[in-house]
Amino acid sequence: MSLKCGIVGLPNVGKSSLFNCLSKTKAQSENFPFCTIEPNVGIITVPDERLEKIAELIDPDKVINTSVEIVDIAGLVKGASKGEGLGNKFLANIRETDALIHVLRCFDNTNITHVDGSVDPVRDKETIEMELQLKDLETLEKLIEKNIRTAKSGSKEATYRIDIANKLISELSAGNSIRNISLDKNERVFVNDLSLITAKPVMYVCNVDEKSVLHGNNYVKDFKECIKSENSKVLLISTQIEAEIIELEDIEEQKLFLSELGLEKPSIHNLIQYTYNLLNLQTFFTAGKKEVRAWTIKKGMKAPQAAGVIHTDFEKGFIRAEVIKYSNFMEFKSEQACRENGKLNIEGKDYIVNDGDIMHFRFNV
Repeated sequence: MSLKCGIVGLPNVGKSSLFNCLSKTKAQSENFPFCTIEPNVGIITVPDERLEKIAELIDPDKVINTSVEIVDIAGLVKGASKGEGLGNKFLANIRETDALIHVLRCFDNTNITHVDGSVDPVRDKETIEMELQLKDLETLEKLIEKNIRTAKSGSKEATYRIDIANKLISELSAGNSIRNISLDKNERVFVNDLSLITAKPVMYVCNVDEKSVLHGNNYVKDFKECIKSENSKVLLISTQIEAEIIELEDIEEQKLFLSELGLEKPSIHNLIQYTYNLLNLQTFFTAGKKEVRAWTIKKGMKAPQAAGVIHTDFEKGFIRAEVIKYSNFMEFKSEQACRENGKLNIEGKDYIVNDGDIMHFRFNV
């Protein structure tokens, strides 16, 4: 799947540090604005306990996790929509993503400068949101200009496009991002075709200090209050802690470190899973002695399209899919036992794949 999630936020809030933790790479991360200019792109492995448990039962030669692409986009500043900082370039990079992780600084540290001189995640969120809204307003105004002449000549389609654009402009002008606006099916198609930035789903990451990673702090409390009307996830992460975990190569040392902090697993693992969900993705598995593998598909995909993710020939020549539910595989411990107990189902072209399905495709090309 060629879907990608972009990390956005003001300069110096921890975007590149978070990216480094996610991708285990070393994107430049320094204490000055615009440290990141060109977007850093990473492929992130999606941890999945189900894959590990399937592999334990089969003992394959290889185990392959699925992955998701993530982009560290340089920090936006006030006036970005008008080209301030490196605004136009940054906004173009955001437009190419499918969902956003908005990082907010929620910790005090006099050694790390803030572009606005003080820590205030509510203000920072509003700054970023306003710049993205202004860019969408510009896009919609250009759309209206393009369709006015055709609408005046009697084109119903052009008139419809202008009407929707005006509706969206009215909402944006009132400070409402498009993802939070109620739209019907046709309007949603229209919005998707325009790749409007504020229509993209967003998850907020509050970058906190070590002592606030479990329960947050006043910055987090104020931020959650300001977005309570949004249907958006808020996740607490300390990039400092996550960076220290990565430096510990021994698994037992990692577990001990996490235990001392009251954490069961790195917060990065939760973030990756939430990112996966934010992109409307799910996983199916293929399982055999040579390889146990997780595959990424969009939720709602049918069996032939899922087969096509493995190879285009699988979709073209699709005959049927043999499907075992993950829970059944865990209960009966093998494909043969599932087959003998009637837990292997034969599905056709209209079968909608469920998250966690273990599948074998029959095809003929």
